[in-house]
Amino acid sequence: RFVPKRMVPFSFPLSRCALWDPVPMGDVIGAHITYYRNPRLSLLEKTLRLAYRHAKQNEKKLFSCFLLGTLAVSEDGEGVTLTIDRFDPGREV
Repeated sequence: RFVPKRMVPFSFPLSRCALWDPVPMGDVIGAHITYYRNPRLSLLEKTLRLAYRHAKQNEKKLFSCFLLGTLAVSEDGEGVTLTIDRFDPGREV
């Protein structure tokens, strides 16, 4: 199968004990979420408004925060829905 050039193989950190043989076997396959499924994003208006208000009140141009949600596969197995329903401004420290 065709694998886009921007995709890179993932690797695992080094450890003292390997649970599997790290030598690649078989053909290369794509592991990107859109490779096999139709993605859909759902964002609650309340969460978006809260994040927007926090960004406007923040004095820094760049700040970090978290958008939290759930990932679900549709009943027919063809689609994936990411529902973002919470905003966490994070901590400065």
